[in-house]
Amino acid sequence: MAPSRDRLLHFGFKATVSDRMFSNSDEAVINKKLPKELLLRIFSFLDVVTLCRCAQVSRAWNVLALDGSNWQRIDLFDFQRDIEGRVVENISKRCGGFLRKLSLRGCLGVGDNALRTFAQNCRNIEVLNLNGCTKTTDATCTSLSKFCSKLRHLDLASCTSITNMSLKALSEGCPLLEQLNISWCDQVTKDGIQALVRGCGGLKALFLKGCTQLEDEALKYIGAHCPELVTLNLQTCLQITDEGLITICRGCHKLQSLCASGCSNITDAILNALGQNCPRLRILEVARCSQLTDVGFTTLARNCHELEKMDLEECVQITDSTLIQLSIHCPRLQVLSLSHCELITDDGIRHLGNGACAHDQLEVIELDNCPLITDASLEHLKSCHSLERIELYDCQQITRAGIKRLRPTDGAGNQTVCSGTCLGLKS
Repeated sequence: MAPSRDRLLHFGFKATVSDRMFSNSDEAVINKKLPKELLLRIFSFLDVVTLCRCAQVSRAWNVLALDGSNWQRIDLFDFQRDIEGRVVENISKRCGGFLRKLSLRGCLGVGDNALRTFAQNCRNIEVLNLNGCTKTTDATCTSLSKFCSKLRHLDLASCTSITNMSLKALSEGCPLLEQLNISWCDQVTKDGIQALVRGCGGLKALFLKGCTQLEDEALKYIGAHCPELVTLNLQTCLQITDEGLITICRGCHKLQSLCASGCSNITDAILNALGQNCPRLRILEVARCSQLTDVGFTTLARNCHELEKMDLEECVQITDSTLIQLSIHCPRLQVLSLSHCELITDDGIRHLGNGACAHDQLEVIELDNCPLITDASLEHLKSCHSLERIELYDCQQITRAGIKRLRPTDGAGNQTVCSGTCLGLKS
């Protein structure tokens, strides 16, 4: 967008008309020919920037563009992130009960006072993204609890002042909550989780990445009260062990996505529990979980046939045996990371290349720092026609000749991807 000259006083943020889209006569014809209801319908498809530009065309269009019904979904992330709290207050007064979805992601200047006004005015809000709004504290969640009972999705990631008080407030006032992201809110403990799940038993997605104070007891509360849970992220929750995660598996049979990367205490018992209780699992991320072995992944593969994405980076004990099981039992596998799995050899890749997922499913395979991989693996992967990316950084036995043989060409015979050890393959 061109540098701003004018300020849209209704909201308080900048919007520019770089050149007139219509002459006065053109606009007059449009207003005369089309009824207000139809113009409003057309305006409802416009984004924030375009609405602001339209608002400056004429008085008539200003009224139409700023009608609350056009502002049901607002995302300021790609528009202007240096907004002040008064902008949020003005938006809430203009939109009122029409607003259903608001993203203030990365808006560092927005704090509790503005969000209280917002909560009072926009009581039908269902989706609210405050990711990175670092001035936000427990007071905001208290306001949301008091006024926004229809809230379903709330993102508070990196709002590091959030404590257990926020979760208690949400539990009391937002019973319809289905998705909550409190990643990096490291003041949260098991007491907050206990309060949350007792009032929000319909939770389907819970993101707890970097909540380093959480222990197994917190997971026991989730497993006991959240049977609808589909997505759980516990990345770098370092105190988590098998005991807590097994409770999740037994209580959350609908689980489809689990991230436990960096939870270095977990063992094959988790993979066994997933295999026995969570047959719908599609995504498993267990990077840097070095105690996991082929035995556990064998049980997992034989029971979870819908797996699509697996991150096994630095699962240093796994061998070709795991790849053999995945090739036989996981026909939907699309993304597989084996970086730093130093026991993987060409034979494992051969089985993967001949497996059920090879022909039209596998899109990404990461083999960084797998020292036993050679050019033979690249030959085995030629059968993977949907492959878009192979990562081979620091695979010392991969040669330029092997890469050249794998790289595709266009109709004129020209090679179409970059050189080096990271291949971007286009089907």
